[in-house]
Amino acid sequence: MTKSPKKFASDTYRPLPNYLTIKKSNIDGLGLFATKDIPANTSIGETHFKIRTNDKGWIRTPLGGFINHAEEPNSKIESIGDFKRCLSTKIDIAKGTEITVFYTLY
Repeated sequence: MTKSPKKFASDTYRPLPNYLTIKKSNIDGLGLFATKDIPANTSIGETHFKIRTNDKGWIRTPLGGFINHAEEPNSKIESIGDFKRCLSTKIDIAKGTEITVFYTLY
């Protein structure tokens, strides 16, 4: 008898939302890809957070570690207060599309 994979409880931490995956990117290395259609203006989650004990200041979350650059990105990273940066979609993103942002020095 084969056991079914265990489903995540609603209060379990997930490194990525259930509508994203990481796979090989044509841009560079690995990237974030939509596994479902994602509407414009969707808040995807936290990409970076700042802690005072880190000399560099910012720590990337799993979500922030695989975002690739594009000159015409489909998403953006915005500052939320002084200690958080979050990813959101700028346009509708179709299933299978890579999530991209325009890299800047924050």
